[in-house]
Order: sequence, then C-alpha cells, then structure tokens
Amino acid sequence: MINKNEKGFALVLSLILLLVMSLMGGALIVISSGDHQSNNTSDQYQQAFYVAETGLLEGEKKIINQFLGPWTQKNDISGPGELATEDETNAHDLYLNSLTADEGGDVRHTNDRSLPRNQINAIDTNCFKSFRNIKRADFQVTHHVVNQNFGKLIEPIFETPGEVDPLTTGDVKVMEKLTKEKEYLKRFRYEFFSVNIGSAPYLGTGSSIKKTSNNSQSLGTAYKIYACGIMVAQGTELDDYDGEEEIIIPLETVMVMPN
Repeated sequence: MINKNEKGFALVLSLILLLVMSLMGGALIVISSGDHQSNNTSDQYQQAFYVAETGLLEGEKKIINQFLGPWTQKNDISGPGELATEDETNAHDLYLNSLTADEGGDVRHTNDRSLPRNQINAIDTNCFKSFRNIKRADFQVTHHVVNQNFGKLIEPIFETPGEVDPLTTGDVKVMEKLTKEKEYLKRFRYEFFSVNIGSAPYLGTGSSIKKTSNNSQSLGTAYKIYACGIMVAQGTELDDYDGEEEIIIPLETVMVMPN
C-alpha cells in the first residue's frame, strides 16, 4: 500500500540533486577560471622579469660600448682638419686603416672611447619612481633609455629562412600562432638607466703571466644599472605608454669597469 505522504518525493529529490550538481559545476568553473587567470598573471610577471633582465644586459652593453669606443662608419669619423700637418693627416689615415669593420660595415671608434660620467638628468618615468632607494632631486645618470620594445628586439627570432618559414609555406595555423605571439610580446617594454657610483676594486681575469684570475686591481669604476620590465595595457601605442603600465618589475645590478 502506497503512503500518500510520499507522493512527489522523487521529483523534489531530483530537483535538490539537480541544484546541488549545478552549484558544484558552477564552483568548478569558477575555480578553473581563477586558476587559469592566476596562471596567466604568473606568466606575465615572469615574462616581465625576463624583460627586465634584458634591460640590465642592454645597460651593460651601453657602458661597454662607450668604454671600448662607439660603433660608427669610417666616413663619419671626422678628420684632423684643413690646418692639420702632414704627420697628423698620415696618423689619421693609419688610424682609419687599422680599424676593422664588422659585417654591417661599422667600425669601433677607439679614439673616442671614454668612461661614462653622470652628466644626464634622469627622466621622471614610472620605472624611475619604482626604485625607492634613489634620491630623485637633481639625480644624474650616464644613460637613460626608455620605451624599448622587447617584441621588436626579438622579432628577428621569428624569421626563419627558406622553406621552413611558415609565413612562406602557407601554414595558416602556425602563422596565426606566431603573429599572435609577436603581437603579445610587443606589449612588453624595457627601460634602463645607469649611474657612475665611483671607484671600486676591479678583478682582472686572463691567462697571461702578468694578469691572472687572482690579480686584483684597485683602479676601477663601478656602475649601478637600473632596469624595468614593463607590460603595458593591450592596444597601447608603440611609442607612448607612460601611465598605461599593467606590470612593472624593477631590477638593479652593479658592474665594475677597469680605468
């Protein structure tokens, strides 16, 4: 005999189970979405960190290039002038002949080499403001380079020669993936500035008799290099981003050059 009080119980139970399963499904979707967003954010911070390291390397290269002599074309090196003596003209010609050009035809102008000095007023960017240990009033630097597009810097990596190039073979999926990745990396910028912080011990290395890896020289100039890896808002113009940063990762390092 069926109890009249049990009529409709199966329907109510089904609705309760459906509600519980819906809530569980919604919770799983929210958790999964949150994890995905968290992973994306973590990847963006990691990429910005790598871009900041690139800024440090570029800052070191800037100092080394000035120390060794700037790259230029032979034709751009000014001569001794019309009033120069024959010996001065011959010395200049010998100097030009001694310079070795690289693949692009540039030569290192060794007569114009120098140790960078603090002669430039720092630019008050958001990257500059990220370093709390800097006294900003009348702060001078040796170099301050801003708004360097990381995507543009590594763009040649995406260019593969010959038949393997997806842009020439017509592999649409690969082409779309590469194009998307290139556009994504263009959202990352780096900025760096360096400061001459004075004398410091310089440790020379080499295999000669006079200088070994254990020789320590007291004559050296230390430079502190500051750099930021920056991720800008999507759709930001390439030549202007200040105030549109979504992520800024500041890093700093010290290098010592021999005098």
